[in-house]
Amino acid sequence: MIVKKNPDEFQNYLSDSSNYKGTADAVYLPETESEMLELVKKFNSDKVKITISGNGTGLTGSRVPEGGVVISTEKLNKVIELNEGKKQLRVQPGMILKELQDYVEAKKLFYPPDPTERNCFIGATVATNSSGSRSFKYGSTRDYVIGIRVVLPLGDIISIERGKIFASSYTFSFSTEQETRHKIIIPQFDMPNTKNAAGFYCRENMDLIDLFIGSEGTLGIITEIKLKLLPLAEKIFSCVVFFDDEENALSFIDNARSITKFDGTGERKISARGLDYFDKRALDFLRPDYPAIPENSCAVWFEQELTANDDNLTEAWLKLINRHGADADKTWLAVGKKEQEKIKDFRHAISSKVNDVVARRGLRKVGTDVAVPEETFRFFYRWMVDLVGRNNMDYVVYGHFGDCHPHLNILPKDQDDFVKAKKIYSQICSEAVHRKGTVSAEHGIGKMKREYLLMMYGESVVRQMARLKIVLDPNGIMNIGNIFEEKYLHMCV
Repeated sequence: MIVKKNPDEFQNYLSDSSNYKGTADAVYLPETESEMLELVKKFNSDKVKITISGNGTGLTGSRVPEGGVVISTEKLNKVIELNEGKKQLRVQPGMILKELQDYVEAKKLFYPPDPTERNCFIGATVATNSSGSRSFKYGSTRDYVIGIRVVLPLGDIISIERGKIFASSYTFSFSTEQETRHKIIIPQFDMPNTKNAAGFYCRENMDLIDLFIGSEGTLGIITEIKLKLLPLAEKIFSCVVFFDDEENALSFIDNARSITKFDGTGERKISARGLDYFDKRALDFLRPDYPAIPENSCAVWFEQELTANDDNLTEAWLKLINRHGADADKTWLAVGKKEQEKIKDFRHAISSKVNDVVARRGLRKVGTDVAVPEETFRFFYRWMVDLVGRNNMDYVVYGHFGDCHPHLNILPKDQDDFVKAKKIYSQICSEAVHRKGTVSAEHGIGKMKREYLLMMYGESVVRQMARLKIVLDPNGIMNIGNIFEEKYLHMCV
């Protein structure tokens, strides 16, 4: 096990991609589950706070320590077993998502979750229930996790297989491998009917595995993950379609979203993996790096899976493009792997460029992660853009519009601008909640969005979440500050 106690050796563990910064006394890099277990036992006994660290690609401060020690999962980075027949993969949490996806695709298998930053650790994607563009068709990480091993804060281990441990109404009773018995009460509240990664997943009669997925490391450290895989598509084409008029682009997305994947006869129809939008400001922001972007345009990216007999779907998409006023001749279309990777790089470039600009200014990122129900999305989007414009703030908009999930990123120039941007961000979150949406569709709450979770669910629900955590973590050591403030744990004692 590697231990870093000289602050000069571990500064890169004290921040994430949002530019949120923290402090720690030391960083530990265990190489086995048993080493992880011994560390947790020691720090629980000594009542030392632990922050679990992924690869630093997060945007909420979740992996950023506020004192205590950091335990990184980066050395737990191996494939344990691939069962090609069952289409299942067992892997350690520190494996990088891109490497995992490349590994299974070489075996003609497919792991759908596709967050924007693919250099994240797979364990972190489970801890935050990450999603991304392909969630439009395939859902979030939760839908592909069928088993996990977790080191709990008291220093014991539980192995959970999906479909094996269910709550009785709102109560879980289960034992660890060390025969420690736990009984926990599930908070009772209504989660939004949207893509959602805000706080604990809580439902009546739920599967225990879903409690840990998306819990942001507050309930334990994941040391092993079993994933469900799918067959790899025979053929894919990826497109970026440019529009002169935003209304046409949004109508194109609405139309593509509404088209049924299969009709009553079983005939294939248009079925996008994802539908992402880039407004004119976002394209202007990217144009220095991508000079081929047409002037005065906005864009929609989509991806379609094909079989050998599905070439007619290409024609169907081209008709839809023409119907909504786009010029098919300006469309970027990729069928081959190399060209698809170029389009993927284009899609992901906006987020990293925003992060770089904000970091150079010495500020923290102010980017929305809200989602609202489909029936209210167009109005909400217009309201949000108008709000930022009326406040004379520089901004760009992109995101997963197929899921009604926009990323509006405000680009403050200085500290005064940052304070103003935070007030606007709070108004946007409040409006999303008012419209029965979520304050976090895919990035989680971490430490930066706790006040917005409180806005979304209220103090009573947050206290219920704290009471659940304190049963598993009575000494309050694990990822303290994520999802809710530490003060709520003290209210439970």
